[in-house]
Amino acid sequence: MIDFDPSTFGLAHTYQKEDKDEINTLSMPSAPQVIYRSLNGPTQTNGGNKLNNFKHGTTTLGFVFKEGILLAVDSRASMGSFLSSEQVRKVIEINEYLLGTMAGGAADCQYWLAYLANHCRTYELKNGSKLSVAAASKFLQGILIGYKNSGLSMGCMIAGTDLSGQHLYYIDNDGMRLKGDIFSVGSGSTYAYGVLDNYYRYDLSLDEAVELGVRAIYHATHRDTASGGVVRVYHIHQNGWTKVHDGIDVVDLHYKFAQQKGLVGDGDEAKQRLF
Repeated sequence: MIDFDPSTFGLAHTYQKEDKDEINTLSMPSAPQVIYRSLNGPTQTNGGNKLNNFKHGTTTLGFVFKEGILLAVDSRASMGSFLSSEQVRKVIEINEYLLGTMAGGAADCQYWLAYLANHCRTYELKNGSKLSVAAASKFLQGILIGYKNSGLSMGCMIAGTDLSGQHLYYIDNDGMRLKGDIFSVGSGSTYAYGVLDNYYRYDLSLDEAVELGVRAIYHATHRDTASGGVVRVYHIHQNGWTKVHDGIDVVDLHYKFAQQKGLVGDGDEAKQRLF
């Protein structure tokens, strides 16, 4: 059973963009307070319902370089210990200048990023100007703070371009919001970070950045069973964003990278070297 506190509706929050960005004032209702009641016990919060304690995995990454921002993601969706899909689109095209990535619960991410897209369009129609990347990420953070401890599972990156340049933010279901140069989110993120930490540098060319993103996602899918499928890559630049790759099969990448090392790719590297 879920109880909603009606007194939490209708409250407005005003957000002011930080640093050197222009000011955007946003008003939105607070999220309703959600309380989970166990049928066989006392009231519980923060995932009292066992349906919220599900397993999920993915690998998404984004980094800033001299020609903009690169986003790369896998496409596997899991249902506990089962694989439900190999073709999930984990980059959400919010509008022509803003992208979001999703990790965690697919329904949560898709719904709230679509809600963000609707708000960005409404803001543009009302004010005659586009919502900045910082303000868009702040709006999403406000929603997630309102729903904190209500069972959402989200680890999103918001990346885009505006008058002040290209920007990359990380927002999660705890309401944390970070601006940075390198992020990787999901169960395979530790493997992706290993590749990024070794080969990332700011002065990468576009081709080098794409190669790095693809290689990082591949290595994550190779070691993390919850990541896989295909690799999709997006490039964010001053004119918006461009879809660089719409689906490179990680199996093809496995044999490609193995051949670069003089291996067959069947996993028996020791035998190949000895005999």
